[in-house]
Amino acid sequence: MSVVARLLLMFLAYVLACVAASAVFTIGTLTPHWDDLMSSGLPPAAIWAIVAVGAPIIGVVAALPTALVVVLAEGFAWRSVILYAALGGALALALSYGWDMPGGIGTADISVAHERQLLAAAGIAGGLVYWLFAGRNAGSWK
Repeated sequence: MSVVARLLLMFLAYVLACVAASAVFTIGTLTPHWDDLMSSGLPPAAIWAIVAVGAPIIGVVAALPTALVVVLAEGFAWRSVILYAALGGALALALSYGWDMPGGIGTADISVAHERQLLAAAGIAGGLVYWLFAGRNAGSWK
């Protein structure tokens, strides 16, 4: 596979990973209120619209740390699914500490812990999707 094709595949895998992370975060955020939302007649297209808005936001916020991890993974030909899932979760969790969440920084608010757990789960999902499309063949261009 040529280097250009590999770069395009890596970009496509990153976009799909951002969509997966946005879907996990959106569904996880809406789950506590799911019965109320469904009884009020929320169309499924509205949930997909939220996912579509969240994916580019996740993509921009996580671009630089993810690029660092991807360069290291390609350079060292890391192909472990566990590594991608763990790094995705760790990056998302680390990025969550830079956000001003409800309850303030350093408080033991349950909603803050829940949001950080959702972000870690979204990062794990993103890492798994990236591995599925591009990480399995990391370093194959060499």
